[in-house]
Amino acid sequence: MNQQDGMNYAPKGKVNKVVGEGEFSFAAIALDHGHIYGMCNGLIEAGADLKWVYDSDPMKVEAFVNTFPNVMVASSENEIMNDNDVKLIAGAAIPSKRCELGLRAMDHGKDYFTDKAPFTTLEQLDMAREKVAETGLKYMVYYSERLHVESAVFAGQLIEEEAIGRVIQVTGFGPHRLSAQSRPEWFFQKEHYGGILCDIGSHQIEQFLFYAQCKDASVQASKVANYHYKDYPELEDYGDASIIGDNGATNYFRVDWHTPDGLRTWGDGRTFILGTKGYIEIRKYIDVGREDKGNHLFLVNEHGEKHYSLTGKVGFPFFGEFILDCLNRTEHAMTQEHAFKAAELCLIAQEQAIKVE
Repeated sequence: MNQQDGMNYAPKGKVNKVVGEGEFSFAAIALDHGHIYGMCNGLIEAGADLKWVYDSDPMKVEAFVNTFPNVMVASSENEIMNDNDVKLIAGAAIPSKRCELGLRAMDHGKDYFTDKAPFTTLEQLDMAREKVAETGLKYMVYYSERLHVESAVFAGQLIEEEAIGRVIQVTGFGPHRLSAQSRPEWFFQKEHYGGILCDIGSHQIEQFLFYAQCKDASVQASKVANYHYKDYPELEDYGDASIIGDNGATNYFRVDWHTPDGLRTWGDGRTFILGTKGYIEIRKYIDVGREDKGNHLFLVNEHGEKHYSLTGKVGFPFFGEFILDCLNRTEHAMTQEHAFKAAELCLIAQEQAIKVE
């Protein structure tokens, strides 16, 4: 896993298979973002069989096969779509094209698992909602900053156990290193990436909804700016938003592309969760000035103060739960409405954002 480049963040966890060999086959289509590697790692560790890969760029396919040597290379997308053995399509297309890939997958009777952000327009979200209602299939989203970070998973378990009481406020910080020279052209085109609140802001909104147990929320204020990267006029290098949940919980988050080169990882992602009986701090990827290992969680409540170092101790239960949801038509890993609501709110935050000059 590349600690310097968030675009290629692909954690490996414990193997915890929920199905036997041959019970659940999936395919990877569209390798435009490196998150496809993390998505596939998680599914394989949970017992899924990666059968096919397809991308129009042979260099991307070659790199993918080097990582997953047992995968078969399809000659076309249709070869995969017409394979009745494939139950799920995993894709990390250019964000503006993620919805259309999902609609094609569902038209062929397959569930869909996409990298975040799942949409760049509210119109795409409406189409996906209609297709889910029409087919009964899943349009699931890889919100990796919660699903694929052990300290973030553990925070959810503590909240479920009421370790900090009722969650009333969540503050999130999602800084990233730009590494502009390694980014593709579409990354700097707002039509294709959707804006910073739509893109990396989607992680923050999803976490708030989950930790605060909100089914809906309203965006109170949002801002975006390009403070530094004037050579890329369509890039937004900063964004923030304030949100109120339907149960009264509140959220503030900040995302940016200003991680300095001196940091030993791609971003000092942190989450602060305030409850009525205590609070949690998550230091996801690094403990600055101390050690480069991430997955630190600090819990303070009526029982005292506790520090947890969680790498390799929690695992990533989402992937196994999601596979079983696909097989059993259940919603234990994540509800469809939760995945869509997080996407909807980040699109609204983006649409309403004040542009700071």
